[in-house]
Amino acid sequence: MNHSHSDAYAAAGVDITAGYEGVRLMKPFVERTRIPGVVSGIGGFGGLFAPDLSGMTEPVLVSGTDGVGTKLRLAQLLDKHDTIGIDCVAMCVNDIICCGARPLFFLDYIAIGKNEAEKVASIVSGVAEGCVQSGCALIGGETAEHPGVMAPDDYDIAGFAVGVVDKPKIIDGSRVREGDALIGLTSSGVHSNGFSLVRKVFDIEHADLKTPMDELNGKSLGEVLLAPTKLYVKPLLALLEGGIDLHGASHITGGGFFENVPRMLPKGLEAHFHAAMLPRLPIFELIAKRGNVSEHDMYNTFNMGLGMVLAVPAEDADRALELLHAAGEPDAAVVGSVHPGSGGVLFCEVCPPVL
Repeated sequence: MNHSHSDAYAAAGVDITAGYEGVRLMKPFVERTRIPGVVSGIGGFGGLFAPDLSGMTEPVLVSGTDGVGTKLRLAQLLDKHDTIGIDCVAMCVNDIICCGARPLFFLDYIAIGKNEAEKVASIVSGVAEGCVQSGCALIGGETAEHPGVMAPDDYDIAGFAVGVVDKPKIIDGSRVREGDALIGLTSSGVHSNGFSLVRKVFDIEHADLKTPMDELNGKSLGEVLLAPTKLYVKPLLALLEGGIDLHGASHITGGGFFENVPRMLPKGLEAHFHAAMLPRLPIFELIAKRGNVSEHDMYNTFNMGLGMVLAVPAEDADRALELLHAAGEPDAAVVGSVHPGSGGVLFCEVCPPVL
């Protein structure tokens, strides 16, 4: 019998028993993520994982950590908490897949003002869904109750992922070359970046988040803004397993195109995007219009409809698109090319042809 209970701690605002109930409720969600290699269940002092390194000549672990930022405020205002965990996983695994690393496992950390077991379990259900979509295991986590520091309804979530890649197959952008085709993978919306600007533009604390809007094709502002970040792990793995020589990959997160695309470009090269080929989701048109946000600032803040940009040899572009379409990315398309330049990003109405 578990006799763990402290009246004094409860009087100070920390409910230990709510934590136990949260663990009980989240166990079925965690079990969904179990994959070969998981050694331990939740509840231990550490999460154990035995990776299968067969076929690798020099395995390299790749890690990534991130949170969801102020998008959390949307979840709190809408009292909808079952997708925000997807965002947390996506922000981590979408980064490490850019190195060519297959995600192995994930851990989360939730800080909350008042530990409500059902709410915590709902958050973790989203984390589990993100892990399932990216093929990794949720092997541990932590929930910390912060009375007096956070408001009772407030919470924050962060996490980290660990993956593995064979050293000769690391994608670091060093092989990107002049003439490479740039392939864009569409986003599901704003993802998890730029929400401080979003909240300012829409005065989100007082906005109507639930009424359908013509500008958003009949969807509500809350529905569109809370749409979870898209996961790109399985499509990129399909490219790698299909033999595509992926020269570079850029996850379009904070800083938009101008900060993220150059991270995969060697010195002396720049990315030219065909403006007409870039998707413009209605939410970005609405943000720009309502907030009077310049085109430059939009592309320097948001993904603008593309959550991932890939550099592949021009001669492999058609085959890469076939693989991506078959892997659940029907809108993947060539959106630009790599040219000599200063390492920046250009948006062209008529770009020079790929050589």
